Amino acid sequence: MQENTTTKYIVHAQFKAEGFVERSDVVGAIFGQTEGLLGEDLDLRDLQKSGRIGRIEVTVSTHGGKSSGDILIPSSLDKVETALLAAALETIDRVGPCIARVEVKKIEDVRAEKRRKIVERAKELLRQFTEESLECEKMVEEVREALKVEEITQYKGLPAGPNVENADAIIIVEGRADVLNLLKCGIRNVVAVEGTNIPEVIVDLCRRKTVTAFFDGDRGGELILKELLQVADVDYVALAPEGKSVEDMTYKEIVKALQNKIPVEQYEQMLERKEHQQHKLRLSRKRGRDSAAAAADAVEDVGGGESAADDEKNTQSSPAPLTQHQMEHQGGKRAIMQFLKALHGTFNAVMLDDSWNIVMETSVRELVNNLRTCEEVTGVVFDGVITQRIIDVATEKHIKFVAGLKKGEIVRAPVFLKIFTLSDDAASG
Repeated sequence: MQENTTTKYIVHAQFKAEGFVERSDVVGAIFGQTEGLLGEDLDLRDLQKSGRIGRIEVTVSTHGGKSSGDILIPSSLDKVETALLAAALETIDRVGPCIARVEVKKIEDVRAEKRRKIVERAKELLRQFTEESLECEKMVEEVREALKVEEITQYKGLPAGPNVENADAIIIVEGRADVLNLLKCGIRNVVAVEGTNIPEVIVDLCRRKTVTAFFDGDRGGELILKELLQVADVDYVALAPEGKSVEDMTYKEIVKALQNKIPVEQYEQMLERKEHQQHKLRLSRKRGRDSAAAAADAVEDVGGGESAADDEKNTQSSPAPLTQHQMEHQGGKRAIMQFLKALHGTFNAVMLDDSWNIVMETSVRELVNNLRTCEEVTGVVFDGVITQRIIDVATEKHIKFVAGLKKGEIVRAPVFLKIFTLSDDAASG
């Protein structure tokens, strides 16, 4: 079929004639019986002359003295005009000398097929482009990584970034891996102390530059920082997340830590408060043991005369319930309140064993996670609100008491679990 290059739609129709007809008879019927039907603007002859209607294709087949076939009319009209033209075909009732009937089967949107092909081709091109882009990105990243590794230098024997000497402000970290991680983040004014013995080179840098100390959020990092503060003039301290190494921190974590750096004076005040609270906890623990010699029995189980076999059986099953009278009589509540008052204002928590020893100290925000993993815990005292979540974890661990500032919305708690708050102490006083 010869199509107009601007064809938008193709009208698909079928005809049946009660006799023998030829193609020319069908084409003549189409032009003749639709002439003037839709007005001058939609006259088929004029539309074909102007190229808005393409060549009409007709196929004819004859069987048993009757004829039938297909009609295809390409159109560059809009969809409304094309639909009118298609509907006009169904008014044809004779082809040549024979009675006939024409039925339009569909109007095909040629552009839809083109769009489908465009989409498929676009997907193919995009896949090729993406693969090429990934290769390019990979090459760029490889070059960038190589550059970062090459950027690490030695500043008087210490691993450092290339800008340590020229920068007005520097960042001091623990080791070479920390330097590399900061270089990956584009931070080039960084130098490592390489151990707890602070080199004289670092001390000299601290005299001449604005210094931020950025160490791991563990005990080792804290010790190195204390050593540095004793021998060098540090201006700021950047705190890594608790338990996390600088070399393992992500770009966002590093940027956040450096943005939230605090003056060294404020950090020293935090250390003093922390040490003061730890001292109070140690005193409270000692007083709790001294003032409540039988508190361990009260917390473990009030019964006294059980055999070792009974103890083992009770340990494997749910703990024996403690009455309020038993706790108060044996000094348990008083010891718990001493711990709770010592913790007030620290946002910390302690987990106690059955001898009133501190099994673990942690922050309130890490309490649930540490409570799940900590073993041999008899009770929990913390500077926060007792929630249903903490009660659920305590129940799973068969803990015998939980103490906090106040109770939140608690819908269920086992009978063996005692709950204490500061308001309980005020009421008993």
